[in-house]
Amino acid sequence: MRSAKTIAVTGSSGTLGRAVVERLLADGHAVIGFDLAGQPGPGFTRVDLTDYGQTLDAMLGVTARHSGIDALVHLAAIPVNGLVPDVATFENNVLVSSHVLFAARRAGIRAVVLASSITAAGFPFDVAPPRLPVDETYTGAFTTYGLGKVVEEAMAAQLVGWDDDLSITALRFTNVVAPDAYDTFERAAEPDYRRDLVGSWIDARDGAEAVALALSAAQPGFEVYNVAAPTSGTATPSRELAERWFPGTPVADDLGEFESLLSTRRIRERLGFTARHDWR
Repeated sequence: MRSAKTIAVTGSSGTLGRAVVERLLADGHAVIGFDLAGQPGPGFTRVDLTDYGQTLDAMLGVTARHSGIDALVHLAAIPVNGLVPDVATFENNVLVSSHVLFAARRAGIRAVVLASSITAAGFPFDVAPPRLPVDETYTGAFTTYGLGKVVEEAMAAQLVGWDDDLSITALRFTNVVAPDAYDTFERAAEPDYRRDLVGSWIDARDGAEAVALALSAAQPGFEVYNVAAPTSGTATPSRELAERWFPGTPVADDLGEFESLLSTRRIRERLGFTARHDWR
């Protein structure tokens, strides 16, 4: 996606959404945010994505905002379990994603980046993964939020078969850390710090980099990539963590000393992703 595009970002007011909007604007694109809350102005339209009529209308055009969208980044969701009852989390997120994906297809948008999650890869890892680092070949849901992400990935994988030129890339983000929230790493030496995340994390700005790369590399079909910093968010060597947290689970022979236990090898090799920010 080398030339300037008009790109819609759902969930544009969230931690990751704000970073994505900033990055895409810096790349020279026109960006329109769709969310329930946000800064009124040329780059934002309030949309209730649980309403398919609003969603489709927003994708097709909004007076004084845009007359057509070239690509879509879908980040909007209830972000974690517990904010509302479990079934409400699942129903809201799957409904919103189905509306967004169907509306994008109807509007002729052929490049979509979809926010998936580490929760589709086994979070909170009370059940040990089959191998470490956890790569994209493993799918496991143990919360209703995670189950929703598995359903959304499956839906996207089917939809690309309906249009030969449709590209959907699901990015399995781990915990997104804002630039002003690094004080959490003061706990990095604690034995079980970030255990439910297999020690992983990602700076919001690097998450935005992954989105930009996925848009640029969009090809027809469906792809899934983990998105995490290449090194862990803990002060303990990764092999030691693996042995403590998941005794008996196979570990890659070439695991780096502090390499993330959520594998980022695929996104590095295929998209050239390199995280630029580290807590250390």
